[in-house]
Amino acid sequence: MIASDPRDGIDRLGDMIAESSAIVPFTGAGISTETGIPDFRSPGGLWTRHRPIPFDEFVASQDARDEAWRRRFAMDETFTAAEPGRGHRALASLYRAGKIPAIITQNIDNLHQVSGFLPDDVVELHGNTTYARCVGCDEVYDLVWVRSRIDTTGHAPDCVACGEPVKTATISFGQAMPEAEMRRAADLAQSCDLFLAIGSSLVVWPAAGFPQLAKSSGARLVIINNEPTDQDDLADLVIRHDIGETLSPFIGN
Repeated sequence: MIASDPRDGIDRLGDMIAESSAIVPFTGAGISTETGIPDFRSPGGLWTRHRPIPFDEFVASQDARDEAWRRRFAMDETFTAAEPGRGHRALASLYRAGKIPAIITQNIDNLHQVSGFLPDDVVELHGNTTYARCVGCDEVYDLVWVRSRIDTTGHAPDCVACGEPVKTATISFGQAMPEAEMRRAADLAQSCDLFLAIGSSLVVWPAAGFPQLAKSSGARLVIINNEPTDQDDLADLVIRHDIGETLSPFIGN
Protein backbone atom coordinates (compact mmCIF):
# COMPACT_ATOMS: atom_id res chain seq x y z
CA MET A 1 0.00 0.00 0.00
CA ILE A 2 1.45 3.34 -1.07
CA ALA A 3 0.33 6.14 1.23
CA SER A 4 -1.52 8.68 -0.89
CA ASP A 5 -0.91 11.37 1.69
CA PRO A 6 2.19 11.51 3.92
CA ARG A 7 0.13 12.40 6.99
CA ASP A 8 -2.03 9.31 6.54
CA GLY A 9 1.10 7.23 6.05
CA ILE A 10 2.68 8.58 9.24
CA ASP A 11 -0.50 7.85 11.20
CA ARG A 12 -0.59 4.31 9.84
CA LEU A 13 3.09 3.88 10.67
CA GLY A 14 2.38 5.00 14.22
CA ASP A 15 -0.32 2.36 14.54
CA MET A 16 2.01 -0.34 13.23
CA ILE A 17 4.76 0.71 15.64
CA ALA A 18 2.32 0.62 18.56
CA GLU A 19 1.15 -2.85 17.58
CA SER A 20 4.66 -4.27 17.21
CA SER A 21 6.99 -5.67 19.85
CA ALA A 22 10.11 -6.38 17.77
CA ILE A 23 10.89 -3.70 15.19
CA VAL A 24 14.00 -3.98 13.04
CA PRO A 25 15.04 -0.90 11.06
CA PHE A 26 17.20 -1.29 7.98
CA THR A 27 18.77 2.04 7.05
CA GLY A 28 20.48 3.37 3.97
CA ALA A 29 22.08 6.63 2.93
CA GLY A 30 18.79 8.52 2.79
CA ILE A 31 18.50 8.71 6.57
CA SER A 32 21.80 10.63 6.78
CA THR A 33 21.48 13.13 3.94
CA GLU A 34 19.84 15.75 6.19
CA THR A 35 22.98 15.63 8.36
CA GLY A 36 25.10 16.79 5.41
CA ILE A 37 26.48 13.37 4.47
CA PRO A 38 25.87 12.83 0.74
CA ASP A 39 24.33 9.81 -0.87
CA PHE A 40 27.34 8.70 -2.89
CA ARG A 41 25.23 7.03 -5.58
CA SER A 42 22.99 9.98 -6.36
CA PRO A 43 23.62 12.35 -9.28
CA GLY A 44 26.43 14.65 -8.25
CA GLY A 45 27.52 12.25 -5.52
CA LEU A 46 31.11 11.21 -4.95
CA TRP A 47 30.85 8.08 -7.06
CA THR A 48 29.55 10.02 -10.07
CA ARG A 49 32.67 12.23 -9.87
CA HIS A 50 35.25 9.63 -8.85
CA ARG A 51 35.44 5.98 -9.82
CA PRO A 52 35.20 3.78 -6.72
CA ILE A 53 38.45 2.00 -5.90
CA PRO A 54 37.86 -1.79 -5.78
CA PHE A 55 39.32 -3.79 -2.92
CA ASP A 56 41.78 -5.77 -5.04
CA GLU A 57 43.13 -2.56 -6.56
CA PHE A 58 43.49 -1.00 -3.11
CA VAL A 59 45.51 -3.98 -1.89
CA ALA A 60 47.68 -4.21 -5.01
CA SER A 61 48.53 -0.56 -5.60
CA GLN A 62 50.19 1.98 -3.31
CA ASP A 63 48.89 4.73 -5.60
CA ALA A 64 45.33 3.43 -5.15
CA ARG A 65 45.76 3.33 -1.37
CA ASP A 66 47.13 6.87 -1.36
CA GLU A 67 44.17 8.07 -3.43
CA ALA A 68 41.65 6.22 -1.28
CA TRP A 69 42.95 7.87 1.87
CA ARG A 70 43.14 11.26 0.15
CA ARG A 71 39.43 10.96 -0.67
CA ARG A 72 38.61 9.85 2.88
CA PHE A 73 40.36 12.77 4.52
CA ALA A 74 38.80 15.17 1.99
CA MET A 75 35.48 14.07 3.49
CA ASP A 76 36.69 14.23 7.08
CA GLU A 77 35.10 17.58 7.90
CA THR A 78 31.74 16.34 6.58
CA PHE A 79 31.79 13.20 8.71
CA THR A 80 33.14 14.98 11.79
CA ALA A 81 30.55 17.75 11.65
CA ALA A 82 27.57 15.44 11.12
CA GLU A 83 25.22 14.91 14.04
CA PRO A 84 22.29 12.48 14.18
CA GLY A 85 19.27 13.68 12.25
CA ARG A 86 15.60 13.36 13.10
CA GLY A 87 15.44 9.84 11.69
CA HIS A 88 18.38 8.67 13.78
CA ARG A 89 16.93 10.24 16.92
CA ALA A 90 13.49 8.73 16.34
CA LEU A 91 14.89 5.23 15.96
CA ALA A 92 17.06 5.73 19.04
CA SER A 93 13.92 6.70 20.98
CA LEU A 94 12.19 3.48 19.92
CA TYR A 95 15.34 1.55 20.84
CA ARG A 96 15.40 3.06 24.34
CA ALA A 97 11.70 2.23 24.68
CA GLY A 98 12.49 -1.44 24.06
CA LYS A 99 10.75 -1.60 20.68
CA ILE A 100 13.95 -2.12 18.66
CA PRO A 101 16.34 -4.93 19.64
CA ALA A 102 19.00 -3.92 17.11
CA ILE A 103 19.38 -2.00 13.87
CA ILE A 104 20.77 -3.08 10.49
CA THR A 105 22.51 -0.39 8.46
CA GLN A 106 24.25 0.01 5.14
CA ASN A 107 25.71 3.30 6.37
CA ILE A 108 29.31 3.82 7.44
CA ASP A 109 28.93 7.12 9.31
CA ASN A 110 28.58 5.87 12.93
CA LEU A 111 25.53 8.12 13.50
CA HIS A 112 23.32 5.38 14.92
CA GLN A 113 25.88 4.82 17.67
CA VAL A 114 26.10 8.57 18.32
CA SER A 115 22.31 8.77 18.52
CA GLY A 116 22.20 6.29 21.40
CA PHE A 117 22.41 2.75 20.05
CA LEU A 118 24.95 0.55 21.79
CA PRO A 119 27.66 -0.43 19.29
CA ASP A 120 26.82 -4.12 19.71
CA ASP A 121 23.25 -3.38 18.61
CA VAL A 122 24.27 -1.74 15.32
CA VAL A 123 24.77 -4.33 12.59
CA GLU A 124 27.02 -2.59 10.06
CA LEU A 125 26.82 -4.42 6.74
CA HIS A 126 29.23 -2.07 4.98
CA GLY A 127 31.51 -1.26 7.88
CA ASN A 128 32.45 2.03 9.52
CA THR A 129 34.55 4.90 8.18
CA THR A 130 35.38 6.48 11.54
CA TYR A 131 38.30 4.16 12.19
CA ALA A 132 40.75 1.97 10.22
CA ARG A 133 41.61 -1.71 10.14
CA CYS A 134 44.42 -3.84 8.73
CA VAL A 135 43.20 -5.94 5.81
CA GLY A 136 45.48 -8.77 6.92
CA CYS A 137 45.32 -9.23 10.69
CA ASP A 138 42.35 -6.95 11.55
CA GLU A 139 44.43 -4.72 13.83
CA VAL A 140 42.42 -1.54 14.55
CA TYR A 141 43.87 1.96 14.07
CA ASP A 142 42.40 5.37 14.70
CA LEU A 143 42.34 7.93 11.92
CA VAL A 144 44.70 10.28 13.77
CA TRP A 145 47.40 7.62 13.51
CA VAL A 146 46.71 7.11 9.80
CA ARG A 147 46.87 10.83 9.08
CA SER A 148 50.11 11.24 11.02
CA ARG A 149 51.74 8.43 9.06
CA ILE A 150 50.62 9.95 5.76
CA ASP A 151 51.89 13.38 6.83
CA THR A 152 55.24 11.84 7.78
CA THR A 153 55.83 9.51 4.83
CA GLY A 154 53.56 10.90 2.12
CA HIS A 155 51.94 7.51 1.66
CA ALA A 156 49.10 5.42 3.07
CA PRO A 157 50.45 3.29 5.92
CA ASP A 158 50.85 -0.43 6.34
CA CYS A 159 50.07 -2.35 9.52
CA VAL A 160 52.86 -2.22 12.11
CA ALA A 161 51.94 -5.75 13.23
CA CYS A 162 51.90 -7.65 9.94
CA GLY A 163 52.82 -5.23 7.14
CA GLU A 164 49.55 -5.52 5.23
CA PRO A 165 47.66 -2.39 4.03
CA VAL A 166 45.50 -0.38 6.41
CA LYS A 167 42.15 0.90 5.12
CA THR A 168 39.01 2.40 6.55
CA ALA A 169 36.96 -0.25 8.32
CA THR A 170 34.48 -0.25 5.45
CA ILE A 171 33.53 -2.83 2.83
CA SER A 172 34.86 -1.87 -0.60
CA PHE A 173 33.66 -3.07 -3.98
CA GLY A 174 34.89 -6.62 -4.44
CA GLN A 175 35.49 -7.17 -0.73
CA ALA A 176 33.69 -10.02 1.02
CA MET A 177 30.68 -9.07 3.11
CA PRO A 178 31.19 -9.54 6.87
CA GLU A 179 29.89 -13.01 7.68
CA ALA A 180 28.95 -12.45 11.32
CA GLU A 181 27.02 -9.28 10.51
CA MET A 182 25.19 -10.94 7.62
CA ARG A 183 24.16 -13.85 9.85
CA ARG A 184 22.94 -11.53 12.58
CA ALA A 185 21.01 -9.39 10.10
CA ALA A 186 19.31 -12.51 8.77
CA ASP A 187 18.40 -13.59 12.29
CA LEU A 188 16.93 -10.17 13.06
CA ALA A 189 14.95 -10.09 9.81
CA GLN A 190 13.48 -13.52 10.55
CA SER A 191 12.53 -12.77 14.16
CA CYS A 192 10.94 -9.29 13.92
CA ASP A 193 7.27 -8.48 13.51
CA LEU A 194 7.86 -5.10 11.78
CA PHE A 195 10.70 -4.38 9.37
CA LEU A 196 11.37 -0.73 8.44
CA ALA A 197 13.43 -0.16 5.28
CA ILE A 198 14.45 3.49 5.56
CA GLY A 199 16.36 5.57 3.03
CA SER A 200 17.64 2.66 0.99
CA SER A 201 17.25 2.23 -2.75
CA LEU A 202 17.21 -1.54 -2.11
CA VAL A 203 19.41 -2.25 -5.11
CA VAL A 204 22.65 -3.25 -3.37
CA TRP A 205 22.76 -7.00 -2.89
CA PRO A 206 22.93 -9.12 -0.85
CA ALA A 207 21.85 -6.51 1.72
CA ALA A 208 18.70 -5.71 -0.26
CA GLY A 209 17.45 -9.22 0.41
CA PHE A 210 16.71 -8.59 4.08
CA PRO A 211 13.35 -6.81 3.58
CA GLN A 212 12.19 -9.76 1.47
CA LEU A 213 13.43 -12.19 4.12
CA ALA A 214 11.55 -10.34 6.86
CA LYS A 215 8.35 -10.28 4.81
CA SER A 216 8.57 -13.98 3.94
CA SER A 217 9.14 -14.73 7.64
CA GLY A 218 5.86 -13.10 8.64
CA ALA A 219 6.85 -9.51 9.44
CA ARG A 220 5.03 -6.49 8.14
CA LEU A 221 7.22 -4.42 5.81
CA VAL A 222 7.32 -0.62 5.65
CA ILE A 223 9.44 1.22 3.09
CA ILE A 224 10.22 4.90 3.72
CA ASN A 225 12.11 6.47 0.83
CA ASN A 226 11.80 9.55 -1.34
CA GLU A 227 12.01 7.51 -4.54
CA PRO A 228 10.28 4.28 -5.60
CA THR A 229 12.10 0.99 -5.00
CA ASP A 230 11.84 -2.38 -6.70
CA GLN A 231 10.35 -3.83 -3.51
CA ASP A 232 7.46 -1.39 -3.05
CA ASP A 233 4.99 -4.01 -4.25
CA LEU A 234 6.00 -6.28 -1.36
CA ALA A 235 5.45 -3.66 1.32
CA ASP A 236 2.46 -3.33 3.61
CA LEU A 237 3.08 0.42 3.64
CA VAL A 238 5.17 2.70 1.43
CA ILE A 239 5.80 6.32 2.45
CA ARG A 240 7.49 8.42 -0.23
CA HIS A 241 8.29 11.45 1.85
CA ASP A 242 11.13 13.18 3.64
CA ILE A 243 12.57 10.72 6.17
CA GLY A 244 13.18 13.28 8.91
CA GLU A 245 9.64 14.61 8.68
CA THR A 246 8.18 11.10 8.54
CA LEU A 247 10.01 9.87 11.64
CA SER A 248 10.13 13.07 13.73
CA PRO A 249 6.77 12.33 15.47
CA PHE A 250 8.45 9.31 17.07
CA ILE A 251 11.28 11.23 18.74
CA GLY A 252 10.80 10.73 22.46
CA ASN A 253 12.11 12.67 25.40
